[in-house]
Amino acid sequence: MSGTSAPAEQDIRRDHNRFGRESAHAPGGAGGSANDDAWQRWQRPRPSPEELRKDVWVAALVMAGALVATVLVNSMGALAFGDAPALAEQLAWGVALTAPLAVRRRFPVLVALIVAGLFIAAQARHVGDNFVPSLALFLAIYSLGAWGADRVVARWVRVGIIVAMFGWLGFGMTETLMSPAPDFDGAAGPLDPLLAMTVHTIGFNLLFFLGAYFFGNIAWESARRQHELRVQGDQLRRSQMENARQAVTAERLRIARDLHDVVAHHVSVMGVQAAAARRVFDSDHNLARKSLDAVESTARTAIGELRGLLGVLRAEAHDDGAGERAGEGDGPHVSAPGLEEIEDLLQETRGTGLRVEYSTFGEPRPVPEAVALTAYRIVQEALTNTVRHAGASEVDVRVRYLDRLLEVEVSDDGRGAAVEPEPAGHRERSDAGGLGLVGMRERVAVHEGELEVGARRGGGFRVRARLPLEFRTEDESAGSGAASATTPVPDTSGHRPDSVVE
Repeated sequence: MSGTSAPAEQDIRRDHNRFGRESAHAPGGAGGSANDDAWQRWQRPRPSPEELRKDVWVAALVMAGALVATVLVNSMGALAFGDAPALAEQLAWGVALTAPLAVRRRFPVLVALIVAGLFIAAQARHVGDNFVPSLALFLAIYSLGAWGADRVVARWVRVGIIVAMFGWLGFGMTETLMSPAPDFDGAAGPLDPLLAMTVHTIGFNLLFFLGAYFFGNIAWESARRQHELRVQGDQLRRSQMENARQAVTAERLRIARDLHDVVAHHVSVMGVQAAAARRVFDSDHNLARKSLDAVESTARTAIGELRGLLGVLRAEAHDDGAGERAGEGDGPHVSAPGLEEIEDLLQETRGTGLRVEYSTFGEPRPVPEAVALTAYRIVQEALTNTVRHAGASEVDVRVRYLDRLLEVEVSDDGRGAAVEPEPAGHRERSDAGGLGLVGMRERVAVHEGELEVGARRGGGFRVRARLPLEFRTEDESAGSGAASATTPVPDTSGHRPDSVVE
């Protein structure tokens, strides 16, 4: 009997929904390991058509090898047994032993039993070739371990086959020793010939059968682990998509709450001015006209801000109850922060030990409250990310008043050094896998602005947002695009940072 290495198990290339079918629970055998429960609960899927076709080709190749080996052994008359059957019968044994391998993955238990029985029968008939039948037996035992649906049955059938093989082996050795004159005339080694034959035969066959047994178990366990990884990967992707969707929903509601005070303020002003115009309409036309002009101006501003808000909140916010969750625990509303409150943020950040620089460029002027709120929130999120994740020692905050834009920029000297230039927004550093970045993008989208996030060439990280100070009409958007959020914006500071994000 000769051994061979187990063939490489085919890659598992099937969708995870083909997995997960559970077999009937059977009690584990004595001495079962802690993995027995998993072995009994999970059932490997049936082989794919491609795998079944490969089995046919493997069986044909092994069968051809058996036929060639039989002819060669019989042609070397010195190696043929004296009582060996005719060549035609030996060829038939070779076909019978190897043909079942064509369905070794579809019917692993049946194939293992047939091949094992035919192997013993062929040995009893003194069929000349022994190598290829041993290979067929190895594949049959291995396939049962790798593809057996019921793990308890697969285990005990293999144990039974191995016990039967060693029983047959012991019978053959006893028959040899009981022969009138065992042929040990050519023995020249230091060990007793009988001892050497016993150790060689038992040791080699022990390695052979244990290899077939455990390689089959390893292949089955590998398939189970790959299945678990696929399922976990799918669950992780679904969870990430759900988290991102809920983050967008929650951020939309947060934006709505933040803008509530701004819009309510404008509406209140309009009411006061309209009431004043009504009271003085008959007595002071000039004062009434000024009040109505104020109503018109305030209305334009409020409409622009409402237009941006409605654009972001175009999806239903309460489809899955995320709005209720996002609103839980809200405290009393306070006035929306703006550019004036950025200095308070910086003082809080300095309290963490970071060195913070703050610069403004251009002529400071009043900006729409919604724009100021968004600028404040972006600086807040960028500083939070720097404190929590960057490992930085210095952060630079810049506010630029441009012609029709407000630009805020936060850069640090933390992680992100020694990186190749990457597209803006490619490298993220925020909580929950970039959910803070999602919030910033949603806020900038309110104002049809532009957000750039990325690593700096010299090291560190940068967040830059450009926010239009005026809402464009549809005609303006389709026109020259002079105020387009994607138009390159000059750096009025006179300094062009050497960063990836430009």
